[in-house]
Amino acid sequence: MLKLCRTLPGIAVWPFVSACMLAQATVRPHPERQQWFVDAGKMTYAMGVNEQGTLQSLYFGPRLGPHAVLPVAHSVPERASQGPSSETTPQEYPAWGAGNFTETALKVTSPNGDRTLILKYDSAAVKGDTLEIVLKDATQPLRVHLYYQAFPEGVIARWSRIENTGTGVFGVEDAASAALSLPDGTGYNHSWMTGMWAGEFQMHTEPLEVGKTVQESRTGHTSLNANPWFAVGKTAETTEEAGPVWFGELGWSGNWRLVTEATSLHQARIVAGFNTFDFHWNLAAGQSLETPKFYLGYTDGGNGEASRILSRFQLHEILPMRAAGGLPKPRPIIYNSWEATEMNFTGDTQLALAERAAKAGAERFVIDDGWFGKRDDDHAGLGDWYVTPKKFPQGLKPVIDKVHSYGMDFGIWVEPEMVNPDSDLYRQHPEWVMQFPNRQQTQMRNQLMLNLARPDVKEWMFNWLDKLVSENDIAFLKWDYNRVWSEAGWNAAPGSSPEHPNADAEKTIYVTQVRNLYEVIDRLRAKHPKLEIESCSSGGGRVDLGILQRTDEVWPSDNTDALDRQNIQYGFTHGYTPQAMVAWVTDVPSMDHRMVPVQYRFVVAMQGSLGIGANLTKFSDAEMDLSAKLTAFYKTIRTTVQQGELYRLQSPMGSDESQVEYVSPDKSQAVVLAYLHSQRLMLRYDPVKLRGLDPAAMYRVRALDPNKYVGDVTVAGSVLMGAGVQLKLQGDYDSTAVALERVQ
Repeated sequence: MLKLCRTLPGIAVWPFVSACMLAQATVRPHPERQQWFVDAGKMTYAMGVNEQGTLQSLYFGPRLGPHAVLPVAHSVPERASQGPSSETTPQEYPAWGAGNFTETALKVTSPNGDRTLILKYDSAAVKGDTLEIVLKDATQPLRVHLYYQAFPEGVIARWSRIENTGTGVFGVEDAASAALSLPDGTGYNHSWMTGMWAGEFQMHTEPLEVGKTVQESRTGHTSLNANPWFAVGKTAETTEEAGPVWFGELGWSGNWRLVTEATSLHQARIVAGFNTFDFHWNLAAGQSLETPKFYLGYTDGGNGEASRILSRFQLHEILPMRAAGGLPKPRPIIYNSWEATEMNFTGDTQLALAERAAKAGAERFVIDDGWFGKRDDDHAGLGDWYVTPKKFPQGLKPVIDKVHSYGMDFGIWVEPEMVNPDSDLYRQHPEWVMQFPNRQQTQMRNQLMLNLARPDVKEWMFNWLDKLVSENDIAFLKWDYNRVWSEAGWNAAPGSSPEHPNADAEKTIYVTQVRNLYEVIDRLRAKHPKLEIESCSSGGGRVDLGILQRTDEVWPSDNTDALDRQNIQYGFTHGYTPQAMVAWVTDVPSMDHRMVPVQYRFVVAMQGSLGIGANLTKFSDAEMDLSAKLTAFYKTIRTTVQQGELYRLQSPMGSDESQVEYVSPDKSQAVVLAYLHSQRLMLRYDPVKLRGLDPAAMYRVRALDPNKYVGDVTVAGSVLMGAGVQLKLQGDYDSTAVALERVQ
C-alpha cells in the first residue's frame, strides 16, 4: 500500500498548509482465484484468469473494499459458430487469432508465416505500485508483458511489452498499449476532441452506438485534427458534476490510434496505442517492443471530476518537477514578441518591447522566430542555429543582460526538427531529411522534416541546443514544430539501404523518431535542470502526456481571439491541467476581425498560464496601466488557477454567459472568472453559484472590479454555493474576476 502526504508550497494567496492526501495506490493479488485488483484513488480495476487460461477483464468502477473478491473468471459461452467465445469474452489483451474479429490489441506475423496468436496466462509479479502480468502464445516463442501502475490521484497507467523469446524474426503489424472493457450494458455516450489549425480541442459527445469510432493521428505527431483523450459516460446519468465517467488519454507524441467499439451483444471496449497505418516493427530474436502508456481513470463525479483527477495527476506525476515529491512551479507571466514583430526586428526593437513588457507585469521575455541564420522570412535559414550578426552584432548577451535588468528572465524560440532547403545545413546534409528515392519532397511552410530517427541527426540536434543554452543565460525554450510528415522514408534504417531497400525496416521511423525526440529533451534537461520548455506545434498540434512529461507548458492554439479561445480552452481543460495551458493577450482586431476590450482579453487569458503577445509599444498609457493592474491581480490568484480544482460553472458553448471557478486544495481561496458576450433584452446577469467551497467557512470577497460585484464583503461558503454571487456584467464583451479568501 502506498500512502501519500504531499505538502503544498506556501504562496502569497493562501497560508502555508499541509494538504495531506491519504489517497492510496495498491495492487492486491489473490493467487487462489488468479485475480488481481489495482486500486487507485477511488477506483478499482480488476482482472483474472479464466478456465481457458485467458486473462479476462473483470471490473472497472468504484473502489472495492480491501478484502473484496469477484466471482472466478469464466469465458463467455459461444453464441453460435458466427460468435465464438474468443470474440465475446472480454479479453484483457486480445490478439488476432482463434476467430476473434473485434478490435484487437496485437497482430503479429511469426517466422513460420503464422499470422495468428493465442495468448495464455504465464505469470505475474507485483513490485510496489506496479503489476506485471506475462502472457505467452500457445505455440510461438512470443511473450507479452502487461503493466499496470497505480497512482493515488485515481489514475492507472497501462502499457505492454512484446518480447521475442525465439531465434527468428517476428513482424509486428499492430501493437496497442492496452484494451479496456467497459461494464456490459447500453446507454453509454462517448466524448472526444477534434480540431484544426486555429480551432483545436473542439468537444464532441454522442451516444455510443453499435460499431467503431476511430480517433487517430497519421501526421507523425499528436496532431491538430484529434487529441488522444476520451471519456465515456451514461447518457441518462452523467453530467458535468455527477454520474459515472470512464476516461483516459494516451502518452505518445507520434502516430496514435484510439478505437471505441460497441457490439450488438452490448459489449463496449476501447483499444489505444500505436497507429496501424504504415506501421511495421521487425522484432528480432531477444528484442522487445514497448508501447506508450495509456492512462485510465473512473469517477462517479461527472465530467468535471474526471478533468480534476487528470489535472491533479498531471501536476503530481507528469509535469517536470522542481522539488522532489512536490508540485511544479507556477508558470511565470510570459511576454512573446512574435505577434508584435514577427521576423522584422533588431535587438533594439526587442529591448523596446522588453521595457514595456516589464512595466505591464511580465516576468519572462521571449524572442521568437528570426534571431538566427539568414532568417528574415520563413523561406530560409531554418537549421542554421547561430545568432545572426545582422540583428545582434554583439550576440545575445547584451540583450539578455538588459532583459534581466528589467527583472525578467529570458527565453528564445527554436524549431529543431525542421530545415529550409535554403540553408547551410541542407546544403551540407541533404540526406538528413525524410525522403523516398526518386520522389519529390513536399514542402510545407517552405520547410522539410529532418529525420531524427538517424543517430547522427539526433546528436547534431542535442549538441547545438546544448551549446545555445550553455553559452547564453536562457531560462526557456519555445520548442515549435510547424508541419506534418509527408515522405516518411529512411533508407539508412537498420536492415535497409539504398542498394537493398527494406520498406518494413524503414517503417520503424514512426516510433524511433519520437523516441529520439524524447531522448534529446531528456538529455538537455538533465544537463540544464533549470531549463524550462514549451511545446508548440502551429498551436496545439503536440499536446499529450508523452510530451508533457518533458515540457512545462503547451501552446493550445495560434488563435488568440478571446472569444474563440474560450471554446478552445473549454475543451483543453477536459484533458489537461490549466497549469500547462498558455494563453496570450494579443492585439485586436484578431483572426476573426473582432474588436475585444483589453480587460476581456486578459480575463480570458487568466484561465491558465497568462501571457502577453500584443505590441505593447502601441498601447496607450491607460492600456498599460490597466495591463499592470490585471497582471498584479493575476499574480494573487495564479497558484489557485494553475494548481487548484477547476469547476466549469457555465460553458461558453452556445451561451452569452460563461464562468469558470478555481478552488485551492485547502479551500482557502476561490477564484471566479466571469464573461458576458452580449447582453440581450436588458436582462441582468444570472447569479453564479459556486462549487467546491467549505460550506461552514466565511469568505471575504476581493473583486477585480468592485462596481461589478453586488453583495456583502464577507459571505458564508454555503451561501456562495446555494444562492450564488451576483455580478453586474452588461453590454458586449464584459468580464470580471472575483477572489474569495477564507476568513481564519
